[in-house]
Amino acid sequence: MVQQSCQPTFTKAQLTKYFDHIQLPSKYRGDDVPRDLSLLTALHVHQITAIPYENLSLHYSQHKTVDLDPHVLYTKFVENGRNRGGYCMEGSLFFLHILSSLGFDAYPTGVRIRLREDGVPNGEYVGVTHMALIVDLQPSPESQVEQYVCDAAFGGDGPTVPMPLKEGVITRNLGTQEIRFVCEFVPGSRRHKFWIYQYRNSPEKPWNSFYAFNATEFLEQDFQVVNFFTSQAQTFQKTTVIIVKFLLGKSQDTDEKNKVAGKLMLINGIVKRNMGAKTEVVEVCSNEAERIQALEKWFGITLTDEEVSGIKGYVTELTGVDVMAV
Repeated sequence: MVQQSCQPTFTKAQLTKYFDHIQLPSKYRGDDVPRDLSLLTALHVHQITAIPYENLSLHYSQHKTVDLDPHVLYTKFVENGRNRGGYCMEGSLFFLHILSSLGFDAYPTGVRIRLREDGVPNGEYVGVTHMALIVDLQPSPESQVEQYVCDAAFGGDGPTVPMPLKEGVITRNLGTQEIRFVCEFVPGSRRHKFWIYQYRNSPEKPWNSFYAFNATEFLEQDFQVVNFFTSQAQTFQKTTVIIVKFLLGKSQDTDEKNKVAGKLMLINGIVKRNMGAKTEVVEVCSNEAERIQALEKWFGITLTDEEVSGIKGYVTELTGVDVMAV
């Protein structure tokens, strides 16, 4: 079991405000609610449908930096009331502190991704640029600990529910998409196998390997280093404006909104929607005024005047170009 911090990051009042923000049903809010898979799943689903994956701070700001302080993230996500989110380390680190404050036994690990080529992950695994959370659950004092992976900030093909850290267990994701972990060596590894996150868009499709990790505990200080590289080097995060917002919907057997029903995405000036089948383009923005309007229309995101002016002259500013050709 992981050694827990004695002092939770967030107070009960802060957690209540967070629950309100993510629209967590009241049945999951009591102190006596078991810290089990049901609660973990509800938190995961409501987190990713309320707090989008987005990298706007790297484009719409004067400083072009990302702050991983959990209290700064709480203000950004919950208190500001502008429906902001963050990229992987922001969303996952914040979720780690939420889980720890609620008494879950969780720790972060570093993840190596494969970059997309024509929309599909391809090539070698890059260095650690992503993070996921590993959560230990113990259904009863007599039972063995079961480990689940929560990746609450990966984007469009990320898991919409916690995944058991077991080889070959297939989990249904959005629509017909399926996801699983396999344990294999990756190119360049000689001593240790890695857990590899794979997805396929239907049972008839081949599996695509997207990222790899070996479940080693990372410290928050490690992600300060990763965050500096990811936010300051000329990675795709610096050259592409990205938002992925999952949409909350009802399951078939209950009127309660407790599942991911679709997703909205913005890539530079193109807004897309996927409700579990095919992805459709719903709006194309050719200038900044149109994109700022689209942020509010589709994602509910509002930016300050200072933030809006931060993209002026930057590489990702929309200046009337044909974004469909970018």
